[in-house]
Amino acid sequence: MSRFFGHPAVLACVLALGLQACGGSELPPESTSPSAPEVQAQSQTQDAAPDILAQLQAVPGLTVVQERPAPAPGVRFFVLRYDQPADHLHPQGARFQQRMTLLFRSAEAPMVLASTGYGIFTSPAQFEPTYLLQGNQLLVEHRFFTPSIPQPADWKLLNIEQAAADHHRIVQAFKPLFPGKWISTGGSKGGMTSLYHRAFFPRDVDATVAYVAPNSYGTQDPRYVKFLSKLGTPECRENIRAFQREVLERRAETEPLFQATGAAHYGSTYGFLGVDKALEFTTLEFAFAFWQYGDASLCDVIPAPGGPAQALVDLLDAVVGLSYTSDGDLEYYAPYDFQAGTQLGSYASDESHLRGVQRYPRQYDPRALVPFDMKPYPFNPFTMPLVEGWVKAFGERILLVYGENDPWSTGAFSVSARNDSYRFFEPGGNHGASIQGLPEADQAAALERLRTWAGLPSESTVAMGLRARSVKAPELPVTTGALERRSGPPRD
Repeated sequence: MSRFFGHPAVLACVLALGLQACGGSELPPESTSPSAPEVQAQSQTQDAAPDILAQLQAVPGLTVVQERPAPAPGVRFFVLRYDQPADHLHPQGARFQQRMTLLFRSAEAPMVLASTGYGIFTSPAQFEPTYLLQGNQLLVEHRFFTPSIPQPADWKLLNIEQAAADHHRIVQAFKPLFPGKWISTGGSKGGMTSLYHRAFFPRDVDATVAYVAPNSYGTQDPRYVKFLSKLGTPECRENIRAFQREVLERRAETEPLFQATGAAHYGSTYGFLGVDKALEFTTLEFAFAFWQYGDASLCDVIPAPGGPAQALVDLLDAVVGLSYTSDGDLEYYAPYDFQAGTQLGSYASDESHLRGVQRYPRQYDPRALVPFDMKPYPFNPFTMPLVEGWVKAFGERILLVYGENDPWSTGAFSVSARNDSYRFFEPGGNHGASIQGLPEADQAAALERLRTWAGLPSESTVAMGLRARSVKAPELPVTTGALERRSGPPRD
């Protein structure tokens, strides 16, 4: 790929999707964080380090909503809001408050900039790089996920360029407080978000660890069908297809049970799609979700044909979740489906075995899940290939971790070792793949690069392996941040 796309300003110019300007890699002057925290820190005496709460309160545009009780010895936890422009090219226009949390260990520790790509929990938890590095962590909620949404919401401002600019302003504001190394991370859409940020602002952080982050072509990328056609045994794949067909063949039985069970378990309603379409879309999702968070052991729990209809509905609930196509989940995840339908893309489903029992063929598409009119917002087919090309040709100090059997690995990004970037697959892993789940040699290599990028002393291979495989439970929950629609909205 030509180096024409190597400069972030040129990449932004070529994409020309939301920012629609090509004036350089920096944002307008308004976005540059004042140095008040730095000045304050300099005014402190050498023997009395400034308190982090006072420093946070001095950052322009930042509100400390709450400091919660210490979640672990030596760790402080804050819930924050940061004032952001809805449109970074017109910062004098509408604004919104972007929600964040901060895990603070020390100003000298590395900072992990984390994203789920969705909403966030406001209870303490640490992403895997935070745990492995014993670093600080700034977790940022993605724009347009409640409450981090402008009012009124101008949906054309929900794109990867504007979200990258959100992260850029946050980095500028916090770097005076945390001058050490910065590592960005996230799982699934969070990993994608971290890579997009790097593509537009490659110097904001020192390295990126992206987990199970896919790159899709179009809203119904057919590559996923081919990937799924090779997972498991032929018998298991046939049982999955037979299960899906039986659910739809027996609609007269499964549809009322689907509605009643969803209402009883989750309070679900299906007014937007209608119960009939909601059942069909959930059934199509079954094959993908089966491997995303499950494994071959699920093959043994597929009900035999002709059994009770409730058993079919219960397995749909266990694998996909009956709230998946409910009004509440569609409303919460509308920002994700909007992005998938305009820039990010998504996967196609195999429907060849469902002829004669489907009522909505080829309609299972992220654009059909957005609960408002998508006609004014067309899909741009050039965004993801351009980002993919940048990551492969110019992405430096990037660590990618995928699960071997995760369907999202169909769209795994590629990186180059000449850019000090690496990709690993967890054998037999799914959407929960992690550094600690890698084989010993890969694990040691990943930990060595991560510590080097974070500016920490190197350890022996044995020590790194022992650290990653330690049976001692961490005092804070550890996650890769791989949150997806089917896992439901985050709740504290």
